[in-house]
Amino acid sequence: MTDADRRTASRRKILLLAALFTLPVIIAYALYFSGWRPASTGNHGELVQPARPIADAALTRLDGGSMRFSELHGKWTLITFSAAECLKPCERNLYVMRQVIAAQGDKAGRVQSMLVVTDPKALDLLRYTVKDYPGMRAIVGPPEAVGALARQFTLSAGSPLDNLNRVYLVDPLGNFMMSYPADADPNGIRKDLARLLRASRIG
Repeated sequence: MTDADRRTASRRKILLLAALFTLPVIIAYALYFSGWRPASTGNHGELVQPARPIADAALTRLDGGSMRFSELHGKWTLITFSAAECLKPCERNLYVMRQVIAAQGDKAGRVQSMLVVTDPKALDLLRYTVKDYPGMRAIVGPPEAVGALARQFTLSAGSPLDNLNRVYLVDPLGNFMMSYPADADPNGIRKDLARLLRASRIG
């Protein structure tokens, strides 16, 4: 091989290496400017960015006892809001929360659930409903505190006072950080929560 041939081969190698390094950048720009976006992200819920600290509040439980929202700190908390009638969407959320927590196995003790009643006009019916969900906190008032709490979970779609029937996730530090619509896949919620429990050293 002559010197000219070696120089040509060397140039080809350099050009090939340059192409290998620049091709991913070119593809990324092409995808970006074409409007393409990934079909899914790593999580199944809708992230709240930045996570929103929930202010403490004095609340009344269904059994007449009192509690503060800050008592939930230390565990991951699934929350849903509903009128006391707890119609079909509410019942589905309660069932999903219970099953998602149970599916965490030996980590289930790091998760808790809460139903916040936005209209307490049918508490007798609610007492019958919550019997199927032992361990879940049911909050029924006071109305002013419940309203103020619900407004802290307002999203672009509205607040829990608008009957959104969502499931909201609060971290062990009391930050609202993710939510799920009423038709969310329970398996997706389970996966998100399992990932958080694996990654988190709190709660």
